[in-house]
Amino acid sequence: MNVKDNLKVIQDEIESVTAHAPTIIAVTKYVTIDRAQEAYDAGLRHFGENRIEGFLEKKAALPSEATFHFIGSLQTRKVKEVINEVDYLHSLDRQSLADEVEKRAEHTIKCFIQVNVAGEDSKHGFAPEEVIAFVKGLQGFEKIEVVGLMMMAPHIEDQIQLRTYFAELKELQQQVAALGQSNAPCKELSMGMSNDYLSAISEGSTFIRIGTKLVG
Repeated sequence: MNVKDNLKVIQDEIESVTAHAPTIIAVTKYVTIDRAQEAYDAGLRHFGENRIEGFLEKKAALPSEATFHFIGSLQTRKVKEVINEVDYLHSLDRQSLADEVEKRAEHTIKCFIQVNVAGEDSKHGFAPEEVIAFVKGLQGFEKIEVVGLMMMAPHIEDQIQLRTYFAELKELQQQVAALGQSNAPCKELSMGMSNDYLSAISEGSTFIRIGTKLVG
């Protein structure tokens, strides 16, 4: 199927569970520039990449109206190569990265703090109990705006357990927002991918990252 048809299927499914449509990020890391352009032509304006090379290539090729999300783990030493091309960073996962972003960024970067809700060894991110202290430590940072929290859910069949993880991140997001910290409004949730976005939306996700089901 083409991207336009895939998008229609996804939008119809979203409408079946919520009246508040999340922002759909087309994850184009495994597809060509032409396929990414097809996604743009289908009406998508948010694009996600997890490798610096792919990120810079797609950003250079697509129209300037496209918004770009860096969704992969970002090495501290690589920050200077990409950070000033980023609209959203979804993987703020350690203090050293925050320090380097603050040092290198020339504009305010909208950041999602990555949280490892399920405590998986294979995943990056803060433990939930570490997030509040990390956010408080960002007071005074001028180039980082914590717009929300992000998680990568475990690949499990148990939908009840999956929704529990999403609900836990939602609760944590509300706790961060309640701090009232000027550079951490934390109103957004980046959670949900091709295999679990409906569960994520049901628990309050505002950004979903769709690759396989959308662009292949």
